[in-house]
Amino acid sequence: MKHTGPHEKTVSIVIPNWNGKQLLEKNVPYVIEAANGAQVIVADDASSDGSLEYIRREYPSVHVVSHTKQTGFSGNINRGVSYATGDIVVLLNTDVRPEPDFLAYLIARFADPAVAAVGCLEKSHENGKVILRGRGVARWEKGFFIHSRGETNREDTEWVSGGSSAFRKDVWDLVGGMDIRFNPFYWEDIDISYRIRKAGYKVLFEKRSIVHHYHEEGKISNSFSKKAVKRIVYRNQFLFHWKHIPSLKIWIEHIFWTPVRVFQSCVSGDYAMLQGFILAVFRYFFV
Repeated sequence: MKHTGPHEKTVSIVIPNWNGKQLLEKNVPYVIEAANGAQVIVADDASSDGSLEYIRREYPSVHVVSHTKQTGFSGNINRGVSYATGDIVVLLNTDVRPEPDFLAYLIARFADPAVAAVGCLEKSHENGKVILRGRGVARWEKGFFIHSRGETNREDTEWVSGGSSAFRKDVWDLVGGMDIRFNPFYWEDIDISYRIRKAGYKVLFEKRSIVHHYHEEGKISNSFSKKAVKRIVYRNQFLFHWKHIPSLKIWIEHIFWTPVRVFQSCVSGDYAMLQGFILAVFRYFFV
């Protein structure tokens, strides 16, 4: 296990952006305030809405990493992190607004050298309500990795959210960053958390590190149909399973239960799982 030394931790904050100028205008001022002098990087995924011009004009101290061709969430994050100089890399989506002291609680957890990733408490603003998110629970059942939102009164978590979390950079590099096979989005944060745990490190949830997540303003919900998102989620779910199924027993269960689940979804008129399975086969074997 590779450990970082006992010196004081330096921090880099990476904000992935794709045509999110309005979100940057709303939330970057809060990030700058909370950063307290830490390096801030905006990783831009070939935006065409003036995002880069806005950041360069209003926040010249922010380091901008730009793409000429869209790469998807994982690819964009990886490039942004490659420019990070801090011991700890904090990921914040453009639709996330941190509270002023979120960073201190988050970084303090890295005093334990075995801790490699820490997730924030998300006050998720959804349909006029605030739902507490950020901690995940999961189990292997009938050949599938079944995951759900966990209660926020414990520090253990199966994964940290790619939109509000911190990673020890040397461990990020050790496991190879986010897997671009999950582009354009979803399951990449569960995947890297799983790999970090397999490498022998701890993944924690810190309820005192609070951010506000405005899902309804995010680019995914405003740029993709619900059906398209569902297909991608199922595709990436299958890719995750085929990458991480931990035993022959679970492989046998997965082979048995996959056609059952796909058939059941088709009977109910929901063809997204079948479409996701086909897309996953193509990406797994041919991309």
